[in-house]
Amino acid sequence: MAAPVVFFDIAGPDDQKIKDFYSAAFDWSFDPQGQVAVGVVSPLAGAVRKDPAEKRLYIGVPDVEAALEAIQAHGGSVDASRFEVPGVVVLGLFKDPAGNEMGLVEMDGDKPKIP
Repeated sequence: MAAPVVFFDIAGPDDQKIKDFYSAAFDWSFDPQGQVAVGVVSPLAGAVRKDPAEKRLYIGVPDVEAALEAIQAHGGSVDASRFEVPGVVVLGLFKDPAGNEMGLVEMDGDKPKIP
């Protein structure tokens, strides 16, 4: 069995503000013991590429445009509006209120929407 991704870390100067943002924008829930309830898709798509070092977590949503509106309404900012990679995926890019760079993948049920 391949080693699973079992943890993620989103940091910023105000942890409660970050929790409030992800709860409001994506319906995530956080408990006092540090458990985060998020949806998980398996297998998880990913990429390793030759470029300057960076990392970005992508969150699956049913509608990238609606998610970007919610992100802005809750203190995040849009880096790239909805765009299509023909035959592959529909994406959007944003920063959370702490400046963490994140992405969105438009989903069709439990699979990425292919334009």
